[in-house]
Amino acid sequence: MRLLPLAPGRLWRGSPRHLPSCSPALLLLVLGACLRVFGVAAGTRRPNVVLLLTDDQDEVLGGMTPLKKTKALIGEMGMTFSSAYVPSALCCPSRASILTGKYPHNHHVVNNTLEGNCSSKSWQKIQEPNTFPAILRSMCGYQTFFAGKYLNEYGAPDAGGLEHVPLGWSYWYALEKNSKYYNYTLSINGKARKHGENYSVDYLTDVLANVSLDFLDYKSNFEPFFMMIATPAPHSPWTAAPQYQKAFQNVFAPRNKNFNIHGTNKHWLIRQAKTPMTNSSIQFLDNAFRKRWQTLLSVDDLVEKLVKRLEFTGELNNTYIFYTSDNGYHTGQFSLPIDKRQLYEFDIKVPLLVRGPGIKPNQTSKMLVANIDLGPTILDIAGYDLNKTQMDGMSLLPILRGASNLTWRSDVLVEYQGEGRNVTDPTCPSLSPGVSQCFPDCVCEDAYNNTYACVRTMSALWNLQYCEFDDQEVFVEVYNLTADPDQITNIAKSIDPELLGKMNYRLMMLQSCSGPTCRTPGVFDPGYRFDPRLMFSNRGSVRTRRFSKHLL
Repeated sequence: MRLLPLAPGRLWRGSPRHLPSCSPALLLLVLGACLRVFGVAAGTRRPNVVLLLTDDQDEVLGGMTPLKKTKALIGEMGMTFSSAYVPSALCCPSRASILTGKYPHNHHVVNNTLEGNCSSKSWQKIQEPNTFPAILRSMCGYQTFFAGKYLNEYGAPDAGGLEHVPLGWSYWYALEKNSKYYNYTLSINGKARKHGENYSVDYLTDVLANVSLDFLDYKSNFEPFFMMIATPAPHSPWTAAPQYQKAFQNVFAPRNKNFNIHGTNKHWLIRQAKTPMTNSSIQFLDNAFRKRWQTLLSVDDLVEKLVKRLEFTGELNNTYIFYTSDNGYHTGQFSLPIDKRQLYEFDIKVPLLVRGPGIKPNQTSKMLVANIDLGPTILDIAGYDLNKTQMDGMSLLPILRGASNLTWRSDVLVEYQGEGRNVTDPTCPSLSPGVSQCFPDCVCEDAYNNTYACVRTMSALWNLQYCEFDDQEVFVEVYNLTADPDQITNIAKSIDPELLGKMNYRLMMLQSCSGPTCRTPGVFDPGYRFDPRLMFSNRGSVRTRRFSKHLL
């Protein structure tokens, strides 16, 4: 299927007569692997799925506050996950994890650059054919629709340009490179279309809403559908729609306990931040916080329009809707002005709301989940046998359906490879080489050795985070989030050494896991087994560094 340009007043139109077709016998043969869960009889429609993905929307600092309609239409009509995490606090690695159901060390996207495998030729050849949308399309016969930001380097000339349409998408409406609101280029099934700065026809969040509604109007009624809508909001440059540019004038970034304080006993990158922040820095981040919320009001409108159209077309009761973000964000925590990339809750925790068939309203789940679970969940909804995949995540469908006596994970892996060149920033000569994402006052948000891996553990007795850095210090950070939810006090030097050793070993295991081995019992699970001998190499030295310098 190719999206067709419309006459003025429409973005594109595709009608059922343009859709691919096959004989009933061939269709049943192709779909046989996708009828397992629901026991679907021939001629019965399987559930549709919509995935709404925002860009840099936090959960910890109130990122869902502006989205009143979204909370009412999705959260209150279904389930809200209060412990949802990303395996990497950066756009491209996190989005790659959503698409593949894999941790970064398995999909090999480590940052937002082509060199970091973000939408590279290697990604396109090895990972794209195995994403869950590709499986939905090829094995389950779903119509698959994408609109918005894909991966940060999508459209780069060295990676096929805008002509490249990833396998598995029957409708493709993708943004070139990173988030913008005006003056951007879209790939419409491989054809470039430039947009300007006229709000009524170019504001990207509204464009995504309109093209999504068009899809619902003109899709085939004979196949289930999957939609992924990835908005630019609330990513910089935080350009709100005109009608929302005066909203939240009395709103400021939260002054929580870790706001504008020195990151004592933390990795050197956190310690280098200047405390207290200057008045200009605080004014800047307050303004950014306000503008981020303003951009989300258009997302709220998009969600409302989408739900209403699904209801109008009679599809709503047979459609699962997921709402989440690719990573969190911080505004002044530990005196870091604005960004993501760090290991703390504000950067790795995200919203996750789900409604759909069989999900009771007004539920909250405390289960520890991650965005690597989205792909397996959606394939499970389609009835696909998850044993045929190589995904690291777990299906959330039993949780969504209220399964009792459910055995679930107690930990997830978080991993990040820092960005930065081994040269000194000429504007900040006092800083060591290798820093990046620096502000005018020489506070930097990243560095080449801001490379870390963490085990985020939640059990009946422990709410713990254990992290190791790949640097000369071999720095370790440990937090008890029950006693210290703002992660102010690093307890690495005071925690029980035996527990520290177990967490170190568990981290090693997760960093080398793949598929089922990523779902083995955690340190506090009854089935956990710890062999101290595995902590040592053949030469008797303690194993601590397991970071790949060259993942591609």
